[in-house]
Amino acid sequence: MDPDQPDHRDLNRDLAVFAGDPLVGPGLPLWRPAGAAVFDEVARLAKDLARADGCLDVHTPVLAKRGLFERSGHLAKFAADMFPPMPMGDGPDEDLFLRPANCPHHALVYAAEQRSWRDLPLRLNELAAMFRAERSGVVSGLSRVRQIHLDDTHVFCRPDQVADEAARGLRAALAAQAALGLPVDHVRLSLRDDPGAWLGGREQWSRAQDDLRAAALEVLRDHHLPLVEAAGEAAFYGPKLDLQVVDGRGHEETIATVQLDFNQPERLDLSYVGPDGARHRPVMVHRGAVGSMERVVATLLEHYAGRLPFWLAPVQLVVLPVGPDQDAAARSLADAARARGLRVDVAHEGSLGARIRAARQRRDHLIGVVGDREAASGAVQVRDVGQDLTYVVPVAGLVEAMAAAHAQREAAVAHPTRS
Repeated sequence: MDPDQPDHRDLNRDLAVFAGDPLVGPGLPLWRPAGAAVFDEVARLAKDLARADGCLDVHTPVLAKRGLFERSGHLAKFAADMFPPMPMGDGPDEDLFLRPANCPHHALVYAAEQRSWRDLPLRLNELAAMFRAERSGVVSGLSRVRQIHLDDTHVFCRPDQVADEAARGLRAALAAQAALGLPVDHVRLSLRDDPGAWLGGREQWSRAQDDLRAAALEVLRDHHLPLVEAAGEAAFYGPKLDLQVVDGRGHEETIATVQLDFNQPERLDLSYVGPDGARHRPVMVHRGAVGSMERVVATLLEHYAGRLPFWLAPVQLVVLPVGPDQDAAARSLADAARARGLRVDVAHEGSLGARIRAARQRRDHLIGVVGDREAASGAVQVRDVGQDLTYVVPVAGLVEAMAAAHAQREAAVAHPTRS
């Protein structure tokens, strides 16, 4: 345990990742440009993993009428955590609610057309907003918020496909944590206990828990991670696999989940036509590779003490011309890097020493200094603060190395040598 691990709220003072404003209200962070850069990179990772697994993109509204959440069971279970209804003037049945979860909307996308057993599994993915009416006294930074951006995939499959889909979801989540550099402490199999307000029968739960256990043990053999069973930690609609990380203060957090749900297909009357021509009930698997954008960004900031890997860094390169005579060379380097999709700033104001100190405080990944000699030779002096290295390289070589590191999601940029 490291009691000195920084808090992401303290790091935010240097990094300017998010802001709050009383006109917006607590628990509703405003993502500033630096935070948006990290958010977008994590979202891109999540989307790449979803598409690699054959997920299809959907977009759904954040609102729905009372009837949807009554049928899904969310209103009965989560009413205290939902924002009050928005009356539309035509009686309570027309009231609109901000959704506490995305799954009912995805279920309706599934229900929009008749499905065959040969169409399954169907995997629907969305980086979707959902809302929790957290009290003002408990919201905190990015770790406890009222609007959650969730990497959310819902898989609709046949019962015989459940174990394979759970294993697929777990592999994607483990791949995401490996790319982010977040060490997973263990995988928790969150089970039902009794008594409890669980939806569904004991036999359904037993079969579902066995499927998840088998899927987890198959995947974890290759990852050398323990599976820890925890009674009473399941979602109200089914058991789940939770990827658990432990921070430097010893706090355990769930970073991603694979959840089984046999209740919403029943409640929303979802079906597919089987080979016998009869209607059958699909199983829903909830999964997400990275989980909540807010929570994962807070975890990343604390894990790396603000100095994020190159591909995640809000400013990947800051270019510092020594004086006005090097402004054109600095702009040319920045333009070349930006054309490759890299995040580059150019800082002119103040002494060179002050600008270097400011770049270090912001945790800019690379600091590029352009003086007379570098401008004349088409080179740049690069300071890699994280690795405590300084080297002079051609501009073209630096841009190529940065682009490769960004594309491959590498932790650091290779050091090209002067040609």
